[in-house]
Amino acid sequence: MGSAGTEAGSCLRTLSTSRDPAEIVHALRTLARHLEDGEFTRLHFAHAIRVLASASWLSRWSEDEEIKKLWDKMFLKGPPDQTLLLLLDTISSTGESVGLERSVSVLEKFLSAGRLQVLLWSRCEVGGVRSESPQLREAVISHLAALPSITCNHLHANTPDAFLPQQYYPLLAAGMLDTLEKTCHALRAGQDCSLGFVAQVLGKVCIQGYSSQIFETLAPRLSSLTRMDPLWQRVTQKLLEKVPERCTECVITGLIRSLRGAAAVSRLMGNLVLTNKKAQFVLTHKLLLQQYQHPTRLLKSVLGYLALDSERRTLLKQVFRSVCQVWCNSSAVKHTCVEQQLYVSKVLLLCVALLDQSEVQELRQEMLQCMLGGVQCRLDSNIERIRRMGMVTGECLSHKLDTPGSQLQFQYEPDEEIRELKSLMESLSVEDDEQHRPDAATSLPPEPKVECSAGQSVTSEAGQGSDSELDSDDDLTPYDMSADQEKKKSAPPRYIRDCLEALMSSDDAERVELSLQVAEALLRKNVKATQEVSVQFSKVLLHLEDRYNTPHFHTLRQNAMVALTVTDVKPVVDYWTTEFYSLNYSLRQRLDILEVLALSAQELSEPITNKHAGAQPIGAPMPRAQGDDITHWRQVVEKRIQSKTRRISKGGIQCVKAAPNRYAPVAGFFFFPLLRSYDRPQVTFDLLGSDHLVLGRLLHTLGLLMHLTINAPVASQMGRALLDFVWAVRFHTDQMVRRGVMFAVCSAFLSMPAENLLTELGDDLMETRAWLADVAENDCDADCRSLAVQSLLLLDKNLKTQLQIPDMET
Repeated sequence: MGSAGTEAGSCLRTLSTSRDPAEIVHALRTLARHLEDGEFTRLHFAHAIRVLASASWLSRWSEDEEIKKLWDKMFLKGPPDQTLLLLLDTISSTGESVGLERSVSVLEKFLSAGRLQVLLWSRCEVGGVRSESPQLREAVISHLAALPSITCNHLHANTPDAFLPQQYYPLLAAGMLDTLEKTCHALRAGQDCSLGFVAQVLGKVCIQGYSSQIFETLAPRLSSLTRMDPLWQRVTQKLLEKVPERCTECVITGLIRSLRGAAAVSRLMGNLVLTNKKAQFVLTHKLLLQQYQHPTRLLKSVLGYLALDSERRTLLKQVFRSVCQVWCNSSAVKHTCVEQQLYVSKVLLLCVALLDQSEVQELRQEMLQCMLGGVQCRLDSNIERIRRMGMVTGECLSHKLDTPGSQLQFQYEPDEEIRELKSLMESLSVEDDEQHRPDAATSLPPEPKVECSAGQSVTSEAGQGSDSELDSDDDLTPYDMSADQEKKKSAPPRYIRDCLEALMSSDDAERVELSLQVAEALLRKNVKATQEVSVQFSKVLLHLEDRYNTPHFHTLRQNAMVALTVTDVKPVVDYWTTEFYSLNYSLRQRLDILEVLALSAQELSEPITNKHAGAQPIGAPMPRAQGDDITHWRQVVEKRIQSKTRRISKGGIQCVKAAPNRYAPVAGFFFFPLLRSYDRPQVTFDLLGSDHLVLGRLLHTLGLLMHLTINAPVASQMGRALLDFVWAVRFHTDQMVRRGVMFAVCSAFLSMPAENLLTELGDDLMETRAWLADVAENDCDADCRSLAVQSLLLLDKNLKTQLQIPDMET
């Protein structure tokens, strides 16, 4: 042992046993002088600060200014890696004491004094760090990356702000930037450096979930520094190459999310996608086809990065082929959620937009197969968003193929989603976004142009009068016709039979329109007359077509059909349910029948306010905004589920109050005939086969009819039949059908009495719970998962009630 070791040992014995402040100060001064001695820092420093952290005299002399200053110096001037390890271990293993307070205080000073930069740079200098074990290296990396977790887990509410993630990780990122800058200076001076340690710390931080905090500081600065300096580009690219493979995904994902534009990604990553197989898998497959939560900006950055280099464009074409296979796969359309399909559609359109004409010709066959197969399987979907997605994408692909005379064109209502998809086909800029932000101070709106008769364009000037030579009649004042009304040739019918006759035989468009406008009021006002012709009138309305493009035709027709149903319930409902399974009806007519039944049942289920209904006029219900009746009823069922879910903060169960209504006595007429022939395929109708659009709507309608029977005697019988029906189609591949299944199950669980529900399930109870749990966890559709969770809550609620288990908060 050298003289430094002998003297250090003596000082440490003094610090361990002495209670004299003069001796303690002398020992601390002696140790502080040895901080520059390599032998001392290598062999004795760790033991020295461990003795200081656990010294018995600390509580008595901790307020002595000289002792405090010397104590801090020992921790702030020695090797930063050993200091960091000891301070964090002391904090995590020490109870409330002066030692804990001093350790926390000196760790704050350690961070504010820039010791993180010193630690990082000491590991970058080649030959600047003694040989160390892999275990020690990993311990330093882990403590650096997890400092907020280590301190917060022990200090809890007393954690200083400097240790919180939102302050610590930007500080660590600043330390990394400082280290990279020193590396650039060292390389220019001809000195070798190693970035392996910094890369491992970066990977460890990102894999723990703090990539956004670290790259908020790193990414913008690196993007700026690499714009004009090739050496910064080489250093940054080398840093990313050294990131451990298990951390590659979270590092490059966090980096790309924080950058603006593909050019910045290209400068920072270089050809990493070509040399690193994990990075290639993440960038060309996982981010684009397996995940779908990323913003469109990230997709533009990734695909633009692949398109910027001639060697990387091979991967762009590979991505395009993979996306084509997924997009035209009918199984993927059925078994993935709408959000993921939208995400893949964006990837496809961005790939197409980045292909040049020679590449389009090379990939023409794949693009054509993708367009035809993908559009067709989406048009077969029951979900409107998926159909419109297929239409827009098909149109864009057709336009890119540039086939004159055979380009696809569809009719649809444009919305924000459609406009975004179409915008992806515009010429993409791979430059940084911040370089192309328009300057509001210099951009002026274009002057309006006016086409002259000779085809020349002239600029119109504000305040310029009209040219009197263009029109010699400009001085004539027109008549004010704003209050004029068009004179009707016919009068609206005043009697039901006249209205029926007009709808059956009239070739007069105006007369048909007037008849439709008054039909609902006439049918509700004259109950006896309506009952005489109710079935005949229903037949006419069901087959009525919009030959004259009548305004609000479908709404007027549907309102009249509902009025017929609620006025003469049994005959008209029998007609609807019989015709639903009859031959030679279009899918639109069958859907109309289901909508009329649902709306009529809703109106009949309103509580009776007048006990002497007799043959008095039947008033129309309060109008509500036109929309999907399924969405409306889903909200109603959701509210009722919430009222049946007991929470301690909300009090007890609020049961639905029973009240007489006109629906309960006739519910069976609505419900059971719709289950009569579902498994018998007709020539023009196969409910369990290709006509799954109608099957999905049928399930929703049955769920609505079931829900309206709550507190009715027939509820148990209806629930038993409904559960038997949905059990046969519970694994259907179509998302809308599965939504209907879950909605029907939820309605049955909500409406059936608890004792009858559990009796009907019987031996299938555990299988039902397992099925619902599987749907709640694994179904690709968010609505199905939500309804499955609600069904499980209701089932467990009924089970607890029957077994008399005390209710717990859910």
